[in-house]
Amino acid sequence: MMPVGPLMIEHRLIERMLKLMAEEVPKMEEKRGANIEFLSEAIDFIRSYADRCHHGKEEDILFRDLAPKPLSPEHKKVMNELVEEHISARKMVSRLVDAKNLYARTQKDGFREIITSLRGLVEFYPSHIAKEDKNFFIPAMKYFTQKEKDDMLQEFCTFDKNLVHEKYRKMVEGYERK
Repeated sequence: MMPVGPLMIEHRLIERMLKLMAEEVPKMEEKRGANIEFLSEAIDFIRSYADRCHHGKEEDILFRDLAPKPLSPEHKKVMNELVEEHISARKMVSRLVDAKNLYARTQKDGFREIITSLRGLVEFYPSHIAKEDKNFFIPAMKYFTQKEKDDMLQEFCTFDKNLVHEKYRKMVEGYERK
């Protein structure tokens, strides 16, 4: 399997969560209230799975290994766009977190921002995923030898194994700092 195989498989799960998020928006609008439990889990999914796990492998491994390669101007441009899009997605999620927290305290304030942020994420990710799947991942593999691809796939596995430990170590450290 090529290293981009697991990344594309991860995209399918992200798409499934985005569908659930899209379905939740009209429900919230209809009842004029946010589902805090769903929002908390959606935020955790986006932050932990889509961003730290998925984008982490892209940025910390794939893009890192592509950077020293003689990329075509188009591939270099797309890679830079993808990094910027990851940053934009993180900002959208931060706005969603702030709005959810405000809403959880007041049961009113922050509701419009919750809806706006959910819609923003649901609209953002499909084109981002399509750009990676259709325009970048497969062509990017041509820059690597078979050994480099095998090593990258192994590094992806190691990255995933360490992720749960990193998440909960940071959680404990955060509480210890308080």
